[in-house]
Amino acid sequence: MKDQSFTFEQIHIEVARNATDDFNLFHDKHKWLEITHNPFKGPIVLGFQLNTLIEYQLRLYRETLHEDQIITDKQLRFSNYQINFVNALRPRQEMSLEIKKTLINTIPDLTLTNRISIKSQGKIILLGYKKETRTPLFLADTDLSTLPDLNSIPDKSLVPNSDFFIKQKRMNNGNVKNFLSGSLAEQSDYFDELTHIANYPEIFPCSLTSGVLLEKAQLEHHDFKANPMVYTSHNISVDRFLIKQLKNNDQLFILVKQLPESQENTLNHTSILLRTYECYGLLENKEILFRIKLNLVPLEEIIKSLRIKPRL
Repeated sequence: MKDQSFTFEQIHIEVARNATDDFNLFHDKHKWLEITHNPFKGPIVLGFQLNTLIEYQLRLYRETLHEDQIITDKQLRFSNYQINFVNALRPRQEMSLEIKKTLINTIPDLTLTNRISIKSQGKIILLGYKKETRTPLFLADTDLSTLPDLNSIPDKSLVPNSDFFIKQKRMNNGNVKNFLSGSLAEQSDYFDELTHIANYPEIFPCSLTSGVLLEKAQLEHHDFKANPMVYTSHNISVDRFLIKQLKNNDQLFILVKQLPESQENTLNHTSILLRTYECYGLLENKEILFRIKLNLVPLEEIIKSLRIKPRL
């Protein structure tokens, strides 16, 4: 697929972060200045904004090549994103998105795969893959059916007998439409009140995890100015059958937990330890809407150890 060019403005960042309750200082048009040793020299685009742009452009790509019909006919229920962030993207900084030709594999099971890259000013912003599969590629063995009644657990607390922090969110069509627009996706392709169409995009519910992680860190008295954290990767599996069932005011329970740090889990084989989180979005019947394994590292460690422009 030929590279397509896009440019985010600051208003796109404002709309996207407001729609998802993301109060990360890196995206704030004023408070980015308060971050210690911030190398970005301005606010930066949200990682989940870029994921949503990828989702939308791949939707158009699949429709053009009739691959959406293959996904439906072969019941490829899970949409998977494997994203590695390499550099940050600033507003008013032109970027190009490239989607490589779809590879169709049948062993061990049917999979549609596209390699993805975003570049700007001669530098790679992100690299990754989008894959369509019958089963989730990430955190597939997780069983959350034994959790207690999620409605009975106080919001923003630990789930009893587990390491999960829980946050309740309500789906809101207005927030979803704003997030789509903020991510340079055409909202009318998902919502049309005149024809009673309201289809939720895959990434929006996932994007709410950023705000939940920030709330968890805030309760733990994390200093966002002195010790900011940055994403290095997102591994996401979304159940597209359940996404189709989402509607306005639906309850979503987001569960997040940090895994133990390990010398085997480092950034690009350096000495920088990754902070890995498992995140899940559950419906009221405990069905898993999305599964995310994401990695974060302290910005200070990247600057100090690698002496290169840090990852988003």
